[in-house]
Amino acid sequence: MTTRPTDETSSIYDLGYRSYEGVRLGRRYAVLALYRESLRAAFGLGRSTAAKIAPAILIGIALFPALIQLILGAILPIGEIELVRHDDYYSGIKFVMALYVGVVAPDIVGRDQRTRSLTLYFTRAITRYDYALGKLAAMTTAMLAITLVPQLLLFVGNALATDQFGDFIRENWDELPPIFGSALLGSWLIAAIGTLIAAQTPQRAFATVGIIVAFILPIPIAAILVEQIDAGWADYAVYLSPLDLVDGLTYWLFGTAPPASDSLIALTDFSTATFAGVAVVVALAASALLVRRYIRVQA
Repeated sequence: MTTRPTDETSSIYDLGYRSYEGVRLGRRYAVLALYRESLRAAFGLGRSTAAKIAPAILIGIALFPALIQLILGAILPIGEIELVRHDDYYSGIKFVMALYVGVVAPDIVGRDQRTRSLTLYFTRAITRYDYALGKLAAMTTAMLAITLVPQLLLFVGNALATDQFGDFIRENWDELPPIFGSALLGSWLIAAIGTLIAAQTPQRAFATVGIIVAFILPIPIAAILVEQIDAGWADYAVYLSPLDLVDGLTYWLFGTAPPASDSLIALTDFSTATFAGVAVVVALAASALLVRRYIRVQA
């Protein structure tokens, strides 16, 4: 009978189980980390160059009118110029806004479903409510790149076009609350609808198409109903278009009337305040449905 030789230099270490003794950052830190990483994904940060191209192009297109006015105001001594007004800015880039949320939202919420990593999130300190609202907050913040930033550039461009920069700021500071209000409310509305649609499928192409259709298709439908049907109920079709709701709430916040020549809002008998109210209701409803989606989704 042979015996197996033993290695006299070998040792056995009983490491056992050790409890974690570090700092537990808790739920708040986890939600902030989720928000931060989702916001980075919106701009393609930490990913390939291809993931950064589409958001960068769309942001550049949205900024272009404001940048032109900023440059002209800085280099041409021709007094105050106004290529585009604050209250009309969103109506000029509405299709860019739809394309932007269609590109970004599927990356913010779809990747976790495609990689089946929702289980990892929900087994940590993050609740399903936290996850849904964190993703919505990230998408809303990302939207500010094409809503708030251009408006601020436009404001600075108008100030640079005058001889007294400081005097312009003091005399027109009351434009800042509508600028921030319209950007925040409009971004929340678009982000809530876009994120809700994107959360329904892990397939990026399907989500992108669904979002674009949801924002673009109601515009001609509402135009046909409002312009061609001579009935009071047809005017309510304008509320089907989220992008027209953004225009309406923007006019209300700035206290201006929509242009009568080319605005669908001007063809209805509704005040701009009703557009702001409907926009808030739709944003709340879409946010609630987004939370409901993640309460029921299989992780």
